[in-house]
Amino acid sequence: MSDNIPFEIQEEIMKRLPVRSLIQFRSVSKAWKSLIDSSRFITNYNNQQKHILVRYHHVGSVHSKEKYVSIVDDDSFPHQRVSVTLPLCVRILQDYYSIGSSHGLLCFYGLYRDYYGPNTKTEKVVLWNPSIRKAAAFVVPNSGDMYAYGTVLGFGVCRQTNDPKIVKIAYMHSWEEDMEIPRQVEVFTLSTRSWRSSYGTNLPRKSIEFGCDGRCIDGFYYWLATDRSTIDDDLWAYNLIISFDITSEEFREVNLPDSLVYDGSKHDLSFSSLRESLVVLRRNEHDENVVDVWLMEDGVSKPFTKLFTIYSPNAVLYCVWEFRKSGEPVFLPVDNDADLRKVPTPLRIAVYEPKSKHISNLDLGINGECSFDVYSYVETLLLHDLPTFYGF
Repeated sequence: MSDNIPFEIQEEIMKRLPVRSLIQFRSVSKAWKSLIDSSRFITNYNNQQKHILVRYHHVGSVHSKEKYVSIVDDDSFPHQRVSVTLPLCVRILQDYYSIGSSHGLLCFYGLYRDYYGPNTKTEKVVLWNPSIRKAAAFVVPNSGDMYAYGTVLGFGVCRQTNDPKIVKIAYMHSWEEDMEIPRQVEVFTLSTRSWRSSYGTNLPRKSIEFGCDGRCIDGFYYWLATDRSTIDDDLWAYNLIISFDITSEEFREVNLPDSLVYDGSKHDLSFSSLRESLVVLRRNEHDENVVDVWLMEDGVSKPFTKLFTIYSPNAVLYCVWEFRKSGEPVFLPVDNDADLRKVPTPLRIAVYEPKSKHISNLDLGINGECSFDVYSYVETLLLHDLPTFYGF
């Protein structure tokens, strides 16, 4: 940039540039490097370029490794794509899975086995910024006997402080009452690198059973949950949502539409997000080619609205992962005559256009029989000022 342009204007321009360009510009001058590396610039960086991250591995191959492809979510979708290497501190985890994404960070949870020490397993969480290829790993406190206690995690970045937080809910299995009792809520903040008790006081009721599906949206983390209550000596259950405010650390209950609340399993429901709003997806229990899309707008106090129904006449809607910025859901269709009990099924990714009801299969250059997961993230500089693999 020209020296005739005031430095304040240069800063405003750089806030809107892609992360990849900013990392390169650090070598241009000491002033630019000092600016880009500063905590203030990292916090105020507001490029909102969205990416779709596809995780896949070839089924049936002993030597197959998981691979990641990042796709720019713009008018060129899905042609701008690059391979991304998962950080080592995630790859060495056992049975890891994603807790969610927030402000461009992805959070993974899994078990780490120390083969060179006492050969014990430690619970770990990893924060990963795929835009700058940097990750930070931290230990999750042990709750006790894994058969007696369970753990539910949530992740998000505080809107006020821009500080990443991880919330952990440890609960005790109570088989006699057939319910789960919340035992302890702890919060990890990246700024302190430590766990502490939650500031919130309204813990979820003892009859609440958390599901595995969760999502961070606009400063709240949401879990799909079931409320089990004893009525007339019978055990009844209905679906609901538990939210956690990343800033105040308070829990709240969110009621689902009547058509999504029923006595039975919550496995037909799943979460996604669309333009910073929570989306609840329901697979039709009588027709696996149909998924209803419900949107919750303007926070936890607003009702849900049914947006549209995805209908795929020639394929089962096995999984709806993410929504593009355009509002199109990205999903996994499986041929109607395929045996879903067998993993080696030719899989592909598709996009549904709600207005035209047209389904487009995406060519990602991935050949063979694969299994997929899809995440989304925006570009950010968070973790840029941390050492790589911090916490191991």
